[in-house]
Amino acid sequence: MESMIAPRSRAWVEVSLAAVVENARTVARTAGTRLLPIVKANAYGLGAVAVSMALEAVDPWGYGVATVEEGVELRAAGIPRPILVLLAAAAARFPEYRAAGLTPVFDTASALEAWLAGGGDAPFHLEIDTGMARGGVRWDEMERVARLVDTPRFEGAFTQFHSSECADGSMPRQLERYHAALARLPRPPRLRHVANSAAALLEPAAALDLVRPGVFLYGGTPGGAVVPGRAVVSIRARVASVRRVRAGDTVSYNARWTAPRDTTVATLGIGYADGVPPSLGPDGHGTALLAGTRRPIVGTVTMDLTMVDVGDLAVQVGDVATLLGAADGLMLTLGEVSLASGVQPRGLLTGLGTRLPRLYE
Repeated sequence: MESMIAPRSRAWVEVSLAAVVENARTVARTAGTRLLPIVKANAYGLGAVAVSMALEAVDPWGYGVATVEEGVELRAAGIPRPILVLLAAAAARFPEYRAAGLTPVFDTASALEAWLAGGGDAPFHLEIDTGMARGGVRWDEMERVARLVDTPRFEGAFTQFHSSECADGSMPRQLERYHAALARLPRPPRLRHVANSAAALLEPAAALDLVRPGVFLYGGTPGGAVVPGRAVVSIRARVASVRRVRAGDTVSYNARWTAPRDTTVATLGIGYADGVPPSLGPDGHGTALLAGTRRPIVGTVTMDLTMVDVGDLAVQVGDVATLLGAADGLMLTLGEVSLASGVQPRGLLTGLGTRLPRLYE
């Protein structure tokens, strides 16, 4: 991997596309049904085009995105499969859906009626609210759209579990509401999909016709999941500066860390503008892998730089530190960094800055 990186690179993200594909296969094998991989938010920050191209190896039904722009990007890259835009469609953007062959989602009768009035045979999906109260037609108010979905263009219907990672009994209740909602429609959809990563791995009854894996594809372990996934992401940064500090010296903004002894501080060329959570500073438990050891992050994480206490280790400018991933037989997992920072894995991945190059195996 090192040979792929120009010496001038201060920091970067490494993405194992092979691990993404293996994780997708794990979901498909566990759920026993076809995948609708979620590649919204630039595939959780890792690169939607590269990830989608790699996932072609698992023959997914299609891909899920959040916005029209994300769908257009995949179409421009040559992705031919269905692309489902998960946020409810607005009539003003229908021409863009049709031009790019994107599949819209509806949660109001008025928008759906406008789509159908446009003619053609383009399919659509219906979102059903079974308790998330974020979007969708309420499960007990399906009469609002019943007459409109009595068409061959009614391709799919889905819901979103609000607590799939919690053993709180809500998933079976939401599933019951979902099936009750479908029973109130004059025509069933061809595709039923309700399971995200956690549900696909934990609840066989949620597998249905498609499952929608997200964070598990990218190395996250949904709460309670007993099926391990492969690590996907590594974050590396070069040492930009090395300086000796004396006992009592303070480091970084607001003097939040005071050296308890004479020590060496290595400054890494990566900061919160690149996605390093500020909470990994002295009030947290953040660490970096450097020179074959775990070393604490100290001082306030700044926009472009992060400081690490390296003690008496022989560290030089240009050395590579790891803030997530494996190095020298050590490992900083996504779950570990999430726990140390208080930022959920999805937030860590989608927060990776755009100025960090993504390097793909």
